[in-house]
Amino acid sequence: IQSDLQSVVTWTVPLERLRVKCQDDDVDLEALVNDMNSSFETLYSHTDSSPLLHNGHALLPGLHGHRGQVPAPLRPCSLGIRRSQPIHVHAVRYGRLQEEEQQVRPASLPAIPNPFPELCSPSGSPVLTTLQPNQASNTHIIKVFGEDGTGKVVEVPADMTARDVCQLLVLRSHCVDDNCWSLVEHHPLLGLERSLEDHELVVQVQACMSSESRFVFRKNYAKYEFFKNPLNFFPEQMVALCQESNGTIPPSQLLKNFLNSSCCPEIQGFLYLKETGRKSWKKLCMFLRRSGLYYSTKATSKEPRHLQLLSDLEESCMFTVTTGRKMHNAPTDYLFCIKPVKVQREQKEVRMLCAEDEQSRTCWMTAFRLLKYGIQLYQNFKIPQQRKAPLAPFSAPVRSVSENSLVAMDFSGRTGRVIDNPVEAQSAAMEEGHSWRKRSQRMNVLRSPSPLHPSSLSSVIHRTQLWFHGRIVREESHRMIMQQGQVDGLFLVRDSQSNPKAFVLTLCHHQKIKHFQILPFEEDGQIFFSLDEGTTKFNDLIHLVEFYQLNRGVLPCKLKHPCTVIAL
Repeated sequence: IQSDLQSVVTWTVPLERLRVKCQDDDVDLEALVNDMNSSFETLYSHTDSSPLLHNGHALLPGLHGHRGQVPAPLRPCSLGIRRSQPIHVHAVRYGRLQEEEQQVRPASLPAIPNPFPELCSPSGSPVLTTLQPNQASNTHIIKVFGEDGTGKVVEVPADMTARDVCQLLVLRSHCVDDNCWSLVEHHPLLGLERSLEDHELVVQVQACMSSESRFVFRKNYAKYEFFKNPLNFFPEQMVALCQESNGTIPPSQLLKNFLNSSCCPEIQGFLYLKETGRKSWKKLCMFLRRSGLYYSTKATSKEPRHLQLLSDLEESCMFTVTTGRKMHNAPTDYLFCIKPVKVQREQKEVRMLCAEDEQSRTCWMTAFRLLKYGIQLYQNFKIPQQRKAPLAPFSAPVRSVSENSLVAMDFSGRTGRVIDNPVEAQSAAMEEGHSWRKRSQRMNVLRSPSPLHPSSLSSVIHRTQLWFHGRIVREESHRMIMQQGQVDGLFLVRDSQSNPKAFVLTLCHHQKIKHFQILPFEEDGQIFFSLDEGTTKFNDLIHLVEFYQLNRGVLPCKLKHPCTVIAL
């Protein structure tokens, strides 16, 4: 009977008892529960004076206790109860329920912390932040190619710089992060390319590129080399301040003039300018200032009425021409150009220039970067050094990775010592080579050579090195050296085209590329390699390269930077 009564209460509660006070869309739950309890007590009081049958019908007065007489069904109005009206219960806010839950929770039970706070939004709702549309729209897709033609798709945010992309690719490719990697903007239709500055936003650069253009990931040792050796990049005859002071400006002051916005350095010299719409070139005297690149209409005159603006620096970038001299009918091989940022395919908007030699071209392109970006370039150069500063307790001169990892040592005494004298280091290397030679001869006498024997590995072990590039032609080695920056000590080793058993060492020195042949020599049944016609012999090419990384020998400079090609 009580269960039937409860089912009746669910639809017969008076409307006056269910009126809810709503403030700010919140429901007073305590008042609602009290009304329900009072309704149950009122209904239970009717059961004492009105007994019910098993089917829910009441007996009339006077007929109580007589069997076989079925009265009329008990209507709701007979009990003084009227049908309730449906009401709308507003949704309860999550924050209000959370506060009430904290009030009801006993003090002995501490609140359970959220084990995954990073998966929830700041408001506390379990919504993944990665699914929010405003954040998903900030990511972009770029494709980066290696020098071997392989590509990799990378998802980057809108504020990701070129340095960040390079560091990401270095980690994914398991390369050595020596702060010499760069992202290159390559335009195959125009035959142009340039290295992005470390602070440039990759997404903004990609927005101004055509569909055929792409990014290339490669080494660039000359990116900040002008901060280390400024005199090699800025000849005195091309810098106006040096001419005014008779060439007495120190290198540090020369760079400060370029980085200081209050100073007005000027690069001047002769350049060949390709006429618009024609294949002819015209030699003009040009001046590079902070306001732009100018050429004189009257010989070498600097008067304002004789100067014409060729291009400004803010809305333009300087590119290296890769298509070659014959295609543009250029007077020399040292081509470069100035292209507006928003120009994608229009060849007419590109101003083609040609220098007399590599040093003058490097000077023009480096000065363009310094005058355009200023102190930002110096900050980009200092960021990697600041990251490494806490790791080094002492200050050391800036050297390459190969120089820091290799040093000549003498272990003949009780303690080892560093050999500073190059003559002594060369003699120590020769003695070590003779000891290796005697050891290999002794092993050949004791047993026959096997595929894993050192004498067999000496002819193929160099193929695992990053500086070895196999059977490439001379022109290809020139192109690789030029792309990775023509700095002193940049080298590679390749197979010789004239002698199948020999090799060629390609080395860059003073922005000129030179080739040295490595010849094999046979002595006592053993094969040795030498650069100086047998005076200094080595068992394999690895020993030869390691020796010339420590000693200059017959080379114009030491081997410092290996020319590498990384597959993404």
